[in-house]
Amino acid sequence: MTDTLDARRRRLLFRARHRGTHETDLLVGGFVGAAIGAMDEAELDALEAVLDLPDVDLFDWLTGRRPVPDEAASPLLRRMVAWSRAQSGITRDG
Repeated sequence: MTDTLDARRRRLLFRARHRGTHETDLLVGGFVGAAIGAMDEAELDALEAVLDLPDVDLFDWLTGRRPVPDEAASPLLRRMVAWSRAQSGITRDG
């Protein structure tokens, strides 16, 4: 089980760091690199859902250009937004 979970973490970290746009790679990959070691299976499921979101939307939400819509505002995405804004000193909400 541990080997499977470790393989899953490696796969998710790769996906987070290779999304397609450099800026989103840095934001999403930075958060995932810092947090993935402590994530349980439910959080890894939530991470997979976040990684399925379009780069354009994620970038806008993580940088505060647009607020995260209610239908996408999972606890994990909220943590990712807070982490990204803290890293860059962003304080506004869209």
